[in-house]
Amino acid sequence: MSIQLIIILLYIAVTVVIGVLSMRKSTGSDSFHGAALGIFAIVAASTGEWLGGTATTGVSEYGFDFGLSGAWYTIANGIGVMFLALCFAKLYRSLNSVTVPGIIEKFFGVKARAVSSILLTIVMLAVGLSQMLAAGKLGETLLGLNFNVTVIVFAIAFIIYTLCGGMEAVASTAKMHLFAMYGGVIIGLIFAVMKLGGVDAFMSALNSANISENTKAALAAANTPVTEAASGDYFNMFRIGVPKVSSWIIASLLGACTAQAGIQPVLAAKDVGSARKACIITAFVAAPFGILTALLGMAAKALFNNGTMVYADAAQTIIVNGKNALPTLMMNIHPNAVLSGIVGGIVLASILAAIISTVSPIILSAGTMVTKDIYQRILKPEASDKQVLFMSRVTTALSGVICAVSAIALVNLSKILDIVYAAYSLRGALFIVVLLGIYWKAATEKGACWSMVCTGIVAVGWKVYNMTVFTINEAGSKVYHYPIADWFTETYAAVLVALIATIVFSLVFPKKTLRAAS
Repeated sequence: MSIQLIIILLYIAVTVVIGVLSMRKSTGSDSFHGAALGIFAIVAASTGEWLGGTATTGVSEYGFDFGLSGAWYTIANGIGVMFLALCFAKLYRSLNSVTVPGIIEKFFGVKARAVSSILLTIVMLAVGLSQMLAAGKLGETLLGLNFNVTVIVFAIAFIIYTLCGGMEAVASTAKMHLFAMYGGVIIGLIFAVMKLGGVDAFMSALNSANISENTKAALAAANTPVTEAASGDYFNMFRIGVPKVSSWIIASLLGACTAQAGIQPVLAAKDVGSARKACIITAFVAAPFGILTALLGMAAKALFNNGTMVYADAAQTIIVNGKNALPTLMMNIHPNAVLSGIVGGIVLASILAAIISTVSPIILSAGTMVTKDIYQRILKPEASDKQVLFMSRVTTALSGVICAVSAIALVNLSKILDIVYAAYSLRGALFIVVLLGIYWKAATEKGACWSMVCTGIVAVGWKVYNMTVFTINEAGSKVYHYPIADWFTETYAAVLVALIATIVFSLVFPKKTLRAAS
């Protein structure tokens, strides 16, 4: 058994133990969903929504391919959470609802609550699916484990400790995950720069013109062209493209205000003041993380450029893009084999921490919405607290099973992650509906319901078009397109449809007015 696997298993075991011990604090449905949380607990639990597998492996991939601009993913999330803190945290907490659909009901009605609950639950499950995929690939690629077995083992651990303590378990374990995430990536970055020979060597090796002759020969054998770029470009914060950066910021600004997994701990704050302070701190905790993981990807690029790290595995699969950057870096992070295993295991644990810290609140939030918004609010309003708690555990467990089974079934569909990004856009667009409900008196329940349905169709359809329609450029590569213009992403489309559809349908289906008594 490898050192890395031992560290991973120990980390999972500690997580489960902490979750099980928190069970004694979760005796009713209110505590299971979250109640009277302190600031640190809210920060730790909320951060899990913003710093998942995408913020580690995803951002490091962007760091390898584009440089520091990949950090905009978490920076945008920090901007979004700050927007929530300054503008809506106080209002949301004062409404005394544990779900975002419950807030929507306050302004539109119970039907709008049901529709938004279904859509947001689908979004949560899509995000959970992506994290399960990341967990499975982590075990398969780095530890040599079977993908299906890895997903099942991780899913069992996620589900067990979440069921035991609910929000208490999420908050308690999230505190450990937060330290593990930051500690792991910092350690990984330090050792990567040390292997490169220091900061100056790191900067020098980023220059693609310095790619070693052996690396050029390996790339030529694989019919892969060498991309020439100046090292300074890797520190250009807009190298990833202004449309991508702006799309992330818009999606985060709006999505932060409708992200159930991130907002649920805020709604469970002990008071309004704690909710707002926790959001502000969360923004400052989430934003810098992507800078560190982007730098890890850049360190992998530097090692690749100087010929130190060319192959991704024992089969000598050549690293041609950022997808293999972080996994390969972790297995080659230090020349000493024993130390490499320990450091690599610690960094692996930090990535696992990011995944766990996201999956657990995701399945809890999905179960909470189904239970509170559908079961208790519509199907069985007279349900006892014991029945609500039981249903909460059932729906939470079912959410975890759906994420795991879907990950196993869709493992070979690489484009599934693109659908997840479309789901993020849908979540952000729903906030436009909420805004109109708060500030436009003519907004109606039917208008909101039809708008949410149309927005969902457009958000997914827009991305499907982008995944299937392409042209071939001069280099022979596929260039994918959006329906209107390549800069007009699914985020812009979803937000625009949400705005127009809510207004139009509200005017078509106006509020009913009571006739004066004759």
